[in-house]
Amino acid sequence: MTKVLPRYRNSMIAIGLALALTGCQKEASDNVTNQQPQAVAVDTVVLHSQPIEITDQLPGRTSAYRVAEVRPQVEGIIIKRLFVEGSNVEKGDVLYQIDPATYEANLESAKADLASAQATLVKSKLQADRYAGLVKNRAISEQDYEDAMATYRAAQASVLAAKAAVKTAQINLDYTKIKAPISGRIGKSTVTEGALVTANQSDYLATIRQLDPLYVDISQPSSTVLKLRQRAKAQGGDDAKNPKLTGITLTLDDGSKVDQKATLQFADVSVNESTGTVNLRALLPNPDDTLLPGLYVRATVPVDYKAKAFLVPQAAVSRDTQGRAHVNIVNSNNKVEDRVVEADRVMGQNWLVTSGLKDGDQVVVTGLQKIQTGSLVAPKEVDKK
Repeated sequence: MTKVLPRYRNSMIAIGLALALTGCQKEASDNVTNQQPQAVAVDTVVLHSQPIEITDQLPGRTSAYRVAEVRPQVEGIIIKRLFVEGSNVEKGDVLYQIDPATYEANLESAKADLASAQATLVKSKLQADRYAGLVKNRAISEQDYEDAMATYRAAQASVLAAKAAVKTAQINLDYTKIKAPISGRIGKSTVTEGALVTANQSDYLATIRQLDPLYVDISQPSSTVLKLRQRAKAQGGDDAKNPKLTGITLTLDDGSKVDQKATLQFADVSVNESTGTVNLRALLPNPDDTLLPGLYVRATVPVDYKAKAFLVPQAAVSRDTQGRAHVNIVNSNNKVEDRVVEADRVMGQNWLVTSGLKDGDQVVVTGLQKIQTGSLVAPKEVDKK
């Protein structure tokens, strides 16, 4: 049996204790390392306040600025049509010619009656003047003088009536030329040469529409009408009682944008009870007559203005059970803070936030499911889209 020397045995024991102590120290170090929190990688956006104009998109229809239905004012046969359908006409242009023969004869007859009445007036005036001298000398009775004066006054009235008849006959003759009451684009004609027309008939001969400018009729929710009026007053309308809102942009049904901008003219004074909307009317320049009445458009109407507001990506905003909006902010210690904000509306891919944030705040936009309030994060700034 081999005996172990005491000195060798003590050495072995010392080595074993040293190895055991080293293993404990390593295990303790590993535990300390495992207990230190790990920073979570997140993407953030740095926010800066900016002036923002708030707009609403509303449906609308274009309509002609003025519409005139052409009708005859005298009876007769159409002998000429003097316009091309679908062309532009100017106010005062002759559109139709009614046969004027009868009206020319009536005018000549009225002029003859006037000449006769004027001759009678001259005769009666001379007689009245002569009787005035005779009655002073008592060569005639007062009754004879009064009769002469009555005849003279009747002759004056006859002349006035004859002049009125001439004027009427001239007006009727002028009405045989049916003229354009307004400038604009004329549509199709409902009559041709040879048609009999009458005064005050219900059927129109043609329709003229003024296309420059155009009206745009818009339906606006009643809840935003007050903001709209305040916005119009802020722009400094010409009339404080009827302010005009400028800068309304239009988009056609196919998505193309209209170059010209419209100006709000007025809002209706009552709310439609069935739809809860108020009718608005805007004025749109249409210099080339490119747009036509009846087009469907979408109007972008400026309804409010915020001097300082923030646009926060939608992914960064969440809501609690009470409907309040929250965002996660990274503080100076790279820890997450929960912030309650006022999210007013969605604008594109962002929320418009009007309170609860300050310039330079870092908002977490990705990795939200891996963090909570107080979490240590490793923020990486990204560009806001």
